[in-house]
Amino acid sequence: MTPDPIPVRAPSMLECRNCGAGAPLDEHFCGQCERILALGRHGDYFSFLGVPRRLGLDSQELERRFRDLSRKFHPDYFYNASPAERLASLERSSYLNDAYRTLRNRATRIEHLLAIEGLQSATSDQGGAKVPPALLQEVFAFNEELDEIRELREAGGDEAQLRTRLEAAREPIERKREEHERRIEHLSAQWDRQVDAPPADRKASLEALRELLLERKYIDNLLATIERESARGHS
Repeated sequence: MTPDPIPVRAPSMLECRNCGAGAPLDEHFCGQCERILALGRHGDYFSFLGVPRRLGLDSQELERRFRDLSRKFHPDYFYNASPAERLASLERSSYLNDAYRTLRNRATRIEHLLAIEGLQSATSDQGGAKVPPALLQEVFAFNEELDEIRELREAGGDEAQLRTRLEAAREPIERKREEHERRIEHLSAQWDRQVDAPPADRKASLEALRELLLERKYIDNLLATIERESARGHS
């Protein structure tokens, strides 16, 4: 069994390059001289944006924080500043964009949470090409139907009928995706409620979310296959 990855601990304090004062890692400006701080080694998008480490984030609050920090970090404000401050504004602006892009999407938000909680990412799974057990039945039926459609198309079958069959093949996959969304919402809310729960319970919720992400990627691949096959019929 592959051991769980050990999260890299970032330093808890930053040193202001202007006055030498120390500042908490989550601060963006020095409390002594008010100059912008160098980014340093951060790694937690939630704390960088000043939002709670939750999966059920308020999208309006997230956007408000993003816009507020975008204005504060904007390089135009540091046009006449020192080279170190100009660099810091660029670094923080770039990091802010990455953080916002990650946290506003639920799937990438979960991926980021897995990383900062010390769990393996769903995108790094070595067995990602295997059919997830929960999808075996749907995948088997889908592949059989897709093979028949392709054979009929090669034999000159009626395209209207083939499109109808493709749409019929899509329906159970779409239903699976809708079911998946409900399960992800349920587990996300469960993790958010487990603030004071034992670490083992919180980890179990994250592991379950990771498995759902792996399944979701496979579902998305199946739907993409249907789209490609539909496009072939229109070419």
